[in-house]
Amino acid sequence: MMYIQPINQMRLFGLDKFFKELINLYNNKKLPNKILLSGQKGLGKSTLAYHLINYVLSEDEDFKYDIINLKINDANQSFKTVLNKSNPNFILIDINLEKKTIDINQIRDLISNLNKSSFNSKPRFVLIDNIEFLNKNSLNALLKILEEPSSNIYFILINNNKRILSTLISRCINFKISLSNKENLKIADNLLEGKLIEYINSDLINYYSSPGAVYNLVQFGINNKYDLEKLNLKNLLKKMIHNKDYKKNNSTKLLLFEFIEFYFNKINTSLKITEKYSFFIKRIYEIKKFNLDEESLFIEFKDKILNE
Repeated sequence: MMYIQPINQMRLFGLDKFFKELINLYNNKKLPNKILLSGQKGLGKSTLAYHLINYVLSEDEDFKYDIINLKINDANQSFKTVLNKSNPNFILIDINLEKKTIDINQIRDLISNLNKSSFNSKPRFVLIDNIEFLNKNSLNALLKILEEPSSNIYFILINNNKRILSTLISRCINFKISLSNKENLKIADNLLEGKLIEYINSDLINYYSSPGAVYNLVQFGINNKYDLEKLNLKNLLKKMIHNKDYKKNNSTKLLLFEFIEFYFNKINTSLKITEKYSFFIKRIYEIKKFNLDEESLFIEFKDKILNE
C-alpha cells in the first residue's frame, strides 16, 4: 500500500454528486473556466479534478473515461501523458517539496506555456493545487492571468479550507466539497479494500475528517510497524516521541504536531489545560514559522502532559 497520490487514483469514491454536476455543466457547455474546489484536505478534491480532466480529454480517444463506474482507464492515452507530465493540454502547479511556497517562477512558466499555440483543438486545463501556498508575488501574477479572458482554457484551483484573498475567490466559481463522517469512513474503507477496521481503532479514526488522512495514517502505521488497531492516541504519541519519529521526515513531524492538537481537544478543557494548550500551540507555530528545532517541544510535551 502506498500514500495516496491524486494523479494516479483510477477510481473516484464518494464524490459522485460533485463529479456529475461538473460533467453536466461541461456537456451543456456551461462549465466555468475558473473553478475553485474548496474543502478539508484529504476529501479527494484533486482526485475529482483529475477525473473531470480525464473525462474531457479522453472524450474522443480509445479507452475513454468509464462514466458508469467513475473510473479512469489506465490504457487511455491522455491518462498516460498526464501521468508522465507530457500532456500538452494539462499543466500542474503545486508546491515543490524543497520549498515553502508556490513561487513567482512557477507562474511565469505557466504564462509562457499558455502563450504558446495549442497542439490540438481540445480544451487545456491548468490545475493549481494547494493554493494557500501561493506567495504574494505569485498570487498577484496569477490574478492577472485569471482577469484575462481565456479561450478553451480551464483553471481548477484547489483550496484546503484555508483563508485566501477575496480577489481570488471573486474570479472563480466556488464549489464547496464536504462529506459526512459516515461518507468519509466509507471512502477510507474503499481505499483500504474493505479492511479499515483491521488497521485502525475508533479512538484514532474519530479525530479525522477526511478519508485521505485516515488512509495516510494507516500507511504511516504499516511503514513504522505500529499496530494502530491496538494503540490509542496517548500511547501512540508516547511511542512516536520515544522513538524520535519526528527525525525521520517532515511529514511525520507534521503528523505529531497534528496529534498534539488532537490530544488537547480530547482531554478536559479546564483552565489549566487550556493554558498548556495555548503554550504548546504557540510553540508549534513558532517552530513552523522560524524553522526551529522541535525535539525539546516533543520531550516537554511527553513529560508535562502525557506522563501526568
